[in-house]
Amino acid sequence: MTGIASNTLRRGPIMAALILAAFVALLSQTLLNVALPKMMEDLNVNENTIQWLSNGYMLVNGVLVPVSAYLISKFTTRRLFLIASILFAVGTLFCALSDTFALLLTGRLIQACGAGILMPLMTVVTLTIFPVAERGKAMGMMGIAMIFAPAVGPTMSGWVVEHHSWQMLFYIVLPLAVIAVIFGAVSMKNVIKTSNPKLDLLGVILSTIGFGGLLYGFSDAGSAGWDAQAVVWCLVVGGISLLLFIWRSLATKVPLLEFHVFKYPMFSLTSLINAIITMAMFSGMILLPIYLQNIRHFTPLESGLLLMPGAILMGIMSPVTGMIFDKIGARWLAVAGLLITTATTYELSRLTADTTYNHMMLIYTLRMFGMSMLMMPIQTAGLNQLPRRLNAHGSAMSQTLRNVSGALGTALLVTFMTNKAAAKTKELIATGHIDPNDKVKMGAAVQEATIYGINHSFVIATWLSVAALALAFFLQKVKPAEEAEPIKQAAQA
Repeated sequence: MTGIASNTLRRGPIMAALILAAFVALLSQTLLNVALPKMMEDLNVNENTIQWLSNGYMLVNGVLVPVSAYLISKFTTRRLFLIASILFAVGTLFCALSDTFALLLTGRLIQACGAGILMPLMTVVTLTIFPVAERGKAMGMMGIAMIFAPAVGPTMSGWVVEHHSWQMLFYIVLPLAVIAVIFGAVSMKNVIKTSNPKLDLLGVILSTIGFGGLLYGFSDAGSAGWDAQAVVWCLVVGGISLLLFIWRSLATKVPLLEFHVFKYPMFSLTSLINAIITMAMFSGMILLPIYLQNIRHFTPLESGLLLMPGAILMGIMSPVTGMIFDKIGARWLAVAGLLITTATTYELSRLTADTTYNHMMLIYTLRMFGMSMLMMPIQTAGLNQLPRRLNAHGSAMSQTLRNVSGALGTALLVTFMTNKAAAKTKELIATGHIDPNDKVKMGAAVQEATIYGINHSFVIATWLSVAALALAFFLQKVKPAEEAEPIKQAAQA
């Protein structure tokens, strides 16, 4: 079966269905962070247990993304979209009705199955139905869902948890998830060419252990430490499995995930830049809430409100930067965005116990403005070089690298922060500035050391931004390789 020729499609309803489904999936993902302490209390579980609501979601998501290229080739666009959307809605219902941790975790894992299929599918459909000259605008529209959800999520979560039970969060998401299913059933069309590929079971096993091990190892390293036995084993087993998976993918005729996408230089370059940017971006998402809530004692709602203007601005700018990308390409957008990102990240490395709320909001908003010029244009620039037959593999590879680099970035930045904070505390005690028995002064010292650690991590994030800036000058505007081939095939169809 072949997809419908893009010039006969009504692309608006298809994009609306994709954006709605992606918004719901990402909103659900960002709602939980603020609510976790309340959930721990109600479900009577400790911090290590409750983290599985995030880690388990991430692991299932990370394992399913590499399989998405196979699923996109195997099933029609409409059927796969409905399967993913229904899975997500069912998972949300489980979460809303849950009164035990086991039921809640089951719902989260079902949600992750749906989201792990939805996100790569959204990218591939967009690349399929839009010509190269309009892809920037289309990917920018996708960016609205990917940015507005994290903007709304923490603030809404903070308000709901203060006034209602945490189950209310899922009751808010559930109607949206159902609407996404119904709207998709009406609007989604079959646009991607399907075939009958053979599933590489050994590849599935190796990728599951490889990516799952790395994701869990990096995530756990941030809290348990890099020398924890579980972390070391996960990273070693995951690394070996990943190497075997890469070897298997290069050796077999029909791999689960096509690593030959990296023979296209612009895709390789943009993948590297996006991995670096993702690591740097997590500095703001992870470190600022720690500073705001633990050091400055702002409420979760106040913390969410501080981050909201930046995320809203990023959402507004996403389609605008997409249209600019279509005209001038990614290089100068990325350079300008990374200059702003580098400067504002450096400014965040100078936090003190007296930094004003408005100053932090301004800097974070400017940082998100810079980020709005980066994420989707750079990803689109790389995907534009791939021939159409590799779109699904390129999308799955980009999503997988983003998941891994996000987990790695979080682990590294939290580790840098805690190590520097601990060293600073010991230094203050050793030099006689602080008496360990004086609780008031000791508390002030720990606060000072934590700020020092957070600032150090922002310095690391600044250098990551500088590295991405240097690489951005090598970006070029490209056209898909073998562009004539899919056009010829469409004409014959």
